[in-house]
Amino acid sequence: MPHPMPSLGSFSLMLALALAFYTLFAGSLALWAQSSGRQLAVSPLALGETARRAGIACFWCVSLAAFALVWAAFTNDYSVDYVLHHTNRDLVTAYKFSALWSGQEGSLLLWAWLLATYGFVMRLRHKVDIELTAHASTILAAIQVFFLSILVFAAPPFAIVPGGVAPKDGFGLNPLLQYPEMVIHPPMLYLGYVGFSVPFAFALGALIMRYPGEKWIHITRRWTMVTWLFLTCGICLGMHWAYAVLGWGGYWGWDPVENASLMPWLAATAFLHSVMMQEKRGMMKGWNVWLIFITFMLSILGTLLTRAGLVSSVHAFAQSSIGNWFVAFLLLTAIVCLFVFFRNRDHLRAENKLESLVSRESSFLFNNLVLLAACFTVLWGTLFPVLSEYVQGSKVTMGAPFYNKVAVPIGLFLLFLTGVGPLLAWRSTTLRTIRRNFVLPCVMIIISAIALMIAGVRPWLDDDKTASIYSLVCFSLSAGVITAILTEFLRGAGVVRTQTGKNLLASMWLLTRRNTRRYGGYAIHFGIVVMFIGLAGAAFNQSKELEMGFGDQLRIGSWNLVCQSFSQDSNPNFDTDYALIDVFHNGKKITQLAPERRFYTASQQTSTVVAIHSTLARDLYVVFEGRNPQTDRPIIKVFLNPLVNWIWVGVLIVIVGTGFALMPPLKPKRATEPAAIEGGVHA
Repeated sequence: MPHPMPSLGSFSLMLALALAFYTLFAGSLALWAQSSGRQLAVSPLALGETARRAGIACFWCVSLAAFALVWAAFTNDYSVDYVLHHTNRDLVTAYKFSALWSGQEGSLLLWAWLLATYGFVMRLRHKVDIELTAHASTILAAIQVFFLSILVFAAPPFAIVPGGVAPKDGFGLNPLLQYPEMVIHPPMLYLGYVGFSVPFAFALGALIMRYPGEKWIHITRRWTMVTWLFLTCGICLGMHWAYAVLGWGGYWGWDPVENASLMPWLAATAFLHSVMMQEKRGMMKGWNVWLIFITFMLSILGTLLTRAGLVSSVHAFAQSSIGNWFVAFLLLTAIVCLFVFFRNRDHLRAENKLESLVSRESSFLFNNLVLLAACFTVLWGTLFPVLSEYVQGSKVTMGAPFYNKVAVPIGLFLLFLTGVGPLLAWRSTTLRTIRRNFVLPCVMIIISAIALMIAGVRPWLDDDKTASIYSLVCFSLSAGVITAILTEFLRGAGVVRTQTGKNLLASMWLLTRRNTRRYGGYAIHFGIVVMFIGLAGAAFNQSKELEMGFGDQLRIGSWNLVCQSFSQDSNPNFDTDYALIDVFHNGKKITQLAPERRFYTASQQTSTVVAIHSTLARDLYVVFEGRNPQTDRPIIKVFLNPLVNWIWVGVLIVIVGTGFALMPPLKPKRATEPAAIEGGVHA
């Protein structure tokens, strides 16, 4: 008997592929006919419009396929092999929904659906600039053809179980994914990954048509910032998930798949900074084009690393033949980018040159070089095991010490530039400006360093002197950068206060609303500094492990933990072992924690549920590691992690700052005249 929803899903994907291919073919033909003046049986305008409508219809087809897979999961349709291997009847409802992206085929379907959604929005906004949008739409259709081809031919999500006889229950979802954040973390990450397709398509389209001026940057600025924000949130949600679920006491382990998400973020951050050089001074045009090309290709590489099982990771899937598809697509993309760039490189000549090393331009240049150095380091460390296996026949893994040795100094230099860059003037900075802007932050750096040493941060007394020196430098620099940001903000608010007679708070709000981009950027920098403070706290982490029976105590720092009981429980989805531990601080009971260890019956896998007592100053992080088979008593591991919550607070500030930067200012100024909307080819 045929299965209606899987059949509908498969048919929708095939129809979507046909529509995407038509959008690519008809859009390309219409643009070629218009630019060359060749006559076709149909006018380029009409042909382009059919391509645009096919692209919109493609979105509805992919949406129907995604709905069909979710429907199959919710109705326990185990005739679908993907549903069989990623759900079971007793799975919580929210996790049945997240099963859509928990496996290889489903996650690729999510990629294709988000890409179709971005394309849908872009094609509805096609009157912003018809011809440029037509080029971008056609390029986006080529990317859609690639992903839909994989879903139709290489990794079909609606494949029927071998033999066609559906089992009574599924094998369940990976326990590591049964955590609330995993319902939103992958979509956030994918919104970032996939979103970079749009600025890539606009950049490549602008270069193909030798688009005049910087308007393609203005058009894609919102796309890029929103995408960057999604990726930032996705990465940070992943960090928090690793911290709360994996039970090793940390949030970043330089896992290859973590690295895969960090690389496009670093490249996109460099682009968002250097693109201001092009807008303000007409510089770095070719550099900016390549930054967005690289960001897109790193997003594809990240998907390849995660989906094809090329590297070993808690996130990666089993090895698969789709890796060859991705490698071929990456090579083809690189060839197309190189060809278009060299054919039109004369169009990207800079209008100005760097006039002084002490200028805003030079700070952006250093910022870009440092970010790309960090990106290359992460790329090298991630791909080295693959390269070593190919050359030597054995994998040589690059561990955390390799990354930390390079990434920490780079991060501190970036922190320094975060404070210095905005205080420098365009073209050249005078000594008077330097004295006015830098004296107070430098004084704060010195005062902070002395205060920290008096408070006990003394690297010469610590066992890990390097980590202690880095943390001292990070805290001191952070104090200087925050001082610089606040001084600049208060100076501007003072001017507004003088002009308007408003109080300081109202003047600060008005100042921000007048130049949302600039002061939103300051808020983002402030959030990044707060995150750095949280990261620097890791230098002072402590941990202890003990087998704890009833009444046993474990002391760590000024905290005392007393085991009250340990027990077992069960429900249809999992069995659990847990301990009840009273937490005392300076002799006073603060709370009771209940760390768990679960055994999921459907998948026959175990996972930990960490118990955390969290404050802004520190986290008390308790893990139930299992039972000693000889004594049957629980083994408890405790971490004392200072300042971790500053990382999550910093992320919230970055989100708010990005929101401000995206808001239109009170008096918007248009850098270029709006383009005419009549007479162009749609696609």
